[in-house]
Amino acid sequence: MNKTTHFGFETVDENDKAKRVAGVFTSVAGKYDVMNDLMSAGLHRVWKRFAVSVSGVREGQRVLDVAGGSADLSRLFLKKVGSSGQVVLTDINNAMLRVGRDRLLDEGYTTPVTQCDAEHLPFPDNYFDCVSIAFGLRNVTHKDAALRDMRRVLKPGGRLIVLEFSKVAKPLEKIYDAYSFKLLPKFGQLIANDADSYRYLAESIRMHPGQDELKNMMADAGLEKVEYFNMTGGVVAVHRGYKF
Repeated sequence: MNKTTHFGFETVDENDKAKRVAGVFTSVAGKYDVMNDLMSAGLHRVWKRFAVSVSGVREGQRVLDVAGGSADLSRLFLKKVGSSGQVVLTDINNAMLRVGRDRLLDEGYTTPVTQCDAEHLPFPDNYFDCVSIAFGLRNVTHKDAALRDMRRVLKPGGRLIVLEFSKVAKPLEKIYDAYSFKLLPKFGQLIANDADSYRYLAESIRMHPGQDELKNMMADAGLEKVEYFNMTGGVVAVHRGYKF
C-alpha cells in the first residue's frame, strides 16, 4: 500500500507530492518575487537578512543554498563569502532555478547552480560550512530525510539554517487566517493569475511543523545546539543547528 502525505490540506500519494509542488512553483516562478514583496509587505527581505546574519558565514567559506529559487539568500551569502568563498544555489524546480541563475548572472555573479532534490543532495560528506533552506522545507515530502542529508554535507562545526513560516502567536491567529485564506488567493489571482497555487501555499504553512516540533526534528536528524528565533509574532522562525 502506498504511503500518503499532505499537499496543503489535501491527502495525496507520497509519490505524487513532488510533481504537484513542481506544478505550483512552475506556475508562480515568473511572479514569485513580486508576490513575495506583496504578501509580506517587503518583510521577507528582513527575514532573509536576519537568517544570513545568524549563520555566522565568513569570508572564504562554502555555503549551500537548498531550494534557493530566485537566489535571494545566495546573493546575500555571496557578499559574505567574498571572492575566496563559494555559494552553490540549488532547487528541485527548473523554472525557479532559471530565475535565480539569471538574476545572479545579471548582477555579475558566476556561481555553481544545480537542480537537485533536498532529500538527495549530490555533494560529498563534510563539504559545506553552512547549509540554508528558506521557505522550502515545508514543500519537501520527507522532511526528516532532507534534514539528515543537509547535515551529512555539513563540515564538523558547520550549521544548518532553516527559515520557514511557523506557528503564529495566538492573538494573531484570526487575522492571520483571514489574510491567508481570503486575501492571499485573491492576490495570487490578480498578480500571478493563479489563485490555487497561493491557496496551496497558505495551506502548506498550516501543515508545517511548529517551532518546537521542527527543533525536535532537527535534533533527531543529528543536529546539536538547535535553537530558533521567532520573527513577526511567529509568522516565521529561523532555526539554527550545528554539526559537531
